[in-house]
Amino acid sequence: MSLARAIATVGGFTMLSRVAGFVRDMVLSAVLGGGAIADAFFVAFKLPNFFRRLFAEGAFSAAFVPIFAREMQAGGRDAAIAFAREAQAAFLLVLLPFVIVLVIAMPWVMRLLAPGLTDDPTFALAIDLGRICFPYLLFISLVSLHGGVLNGIERFAHVAATPILLNLAIIAAVLGLTPLLPNGGYAAAIGVTLAGLLQWLWLVRAAHAEGVGVGFTRPRWTARVRRLVTLATPVAVGGGVQQISLFLDVVWASLLPAGAISALYYADRVAQLPLGVVGVAIGTALLPMLARQLRAGENDAAMANQNRALEFGFLLALPAAVALWVLAEPLVRMLFERGRFGNEDAIRAGQALAAFAIGLPAFVAVKGLTPGFFAREDTRTPLYIALAAIAANVALNIFFLKATSLGAAGIALASSIAGWLNAVALAVVLIARGHWVADGRLFDRGWRILAASAGMGGFLWFIEPHSYGGTATLGLCVSGAALYGAFGIALGILRRDEIVALFRRSAPTAPPSPPA
Repeated sequence: MSLARAIATVGGFTMLSRVAGFVRDMVLSAVLGGGAIADAFFVAFKLPNFFRRLFAEGAFSAAFVPIFAREMQAGGRDAAIAFAREAQAAFLLVLLPFVIVLVIAMPWVMRLLAPGLTDDPTFALAIDLGRICFPYLLFISLVSLHGGVLNGIERFAHVAATPILLNLAIIAAVLGLTPLLPNGGYAAAIGVTLAGLLQWLWLVRAAHAEGVGVGFTRPRWTARVRRLVTLATPVAVGGGVQQISLFLDVVWASLLPAGAISALYYADRVAQLPLGVVGVAIGTALLPMLARQLRAGENDAAMANQNRALEFGFLLALPAAVALWVLAEPLVRMLFERGRFGNEDAIRAGQALAAFAIGLPAFVAVKGLTPGFFAREDTRTPLYIALAAIAANVALNIFFLKATSLGAAGIALASSIAGWLNAVALAVVLIARGHWVADGRLFDRGWRILAASAGMGGFLWFIEPHSYGGTATLGLCVSGAALYGAFGIALGILRRDEIVALFRRSAPTAPPSPPA
């Protein structure tokens, strides 16, 4: 499967998941609102999600996929599956006691995660919801392992579809269980854990259907497990600057008045649409491809694929960032302003979304640059860069909270600036080592993408003050996308042969020549 087709497959299913996610968040905003109950649930939900992104999707995937690819290359499918069983046994040996300990210690964990809530009635609710949500980490970590196996044999569709189950389970739980429980927060928390179980069973079935079922075995300290731990530990410590930053965002937001945590959550959910569709798709498809090509000595092909992945990312991320910045508050109103979610909630979330939009291209670039390290089994360098960016994020948050009145928007802005620092540092190191050189096509199309995005942004900036209501906002989104497409065709960014190639089963791997 070509890189373009792999990205299209993952991105397509991720888009469906994001649509379902917006429906989920509309239900949550209507039932939970943007106040204390919503703050408690989002703090509780943030905890297993943080460890999921940090360990399961971050550290484990970055370490597991290259080793799995190496085992496939050297010993075939049987050797790779044997390694997956060893990894699963080691994973469970750590995860089971970890989940049990944190459920018991939830009051102390919440004091670290949300210190500003300790004297608030929300704190007791956050502890209850955290204990209900946290077992989700066990199931979703197993999902990460089975997903790594399926991605390792270039079967991306089932893995990309799993988040849809999460969204559907939460929607069903909130609508079905809220009348039976003290409030909707309990229903949403139950839906989270049930979703993890459903996602795991879904991928177990998919893996068996592809002949790569991962059975259970007793834990053993083998050379392959040792290598997995060695590679995963730096990533687990560094974690990815965006996830660490988002975790710290909750700490800072808990020190602000009620509603700040919810504002950041809703803003992040909108910003995650392009990041999830583009950034996650690039990272998921690029890592196994680079690992295999570098293992086979195909360095030029790996370099070309990394450039094409970054080009594809900027093609969608730059216009998305401009549109989200210009239309931040109208989008939040269109999506969430109903039920318990009111005018002040929309203003807070809109300001935070505009700040997150500034960092969106950087977050996507990080997804395209880090596989250049992970595919070479270098997980330490991104760790050091991430830690430096996290330090900058902490300093910026302290400054914005003490010296400005930006509130939740200041927290989002600090994350965006840290994201840019992370992306630039990763690029500089890769270039210095000769592991990545931006080719002529990336430069040529880069300025054209920037020009098309600026043209679309100017149109939205001029029209937006004269539009009112959700229908008008939706019309602006459609018009902006159409205008960007027209600019793209006029400037030679979008070409019919390349769009068609995305959907061909045997799309060419060599990149076409840059436009004249």
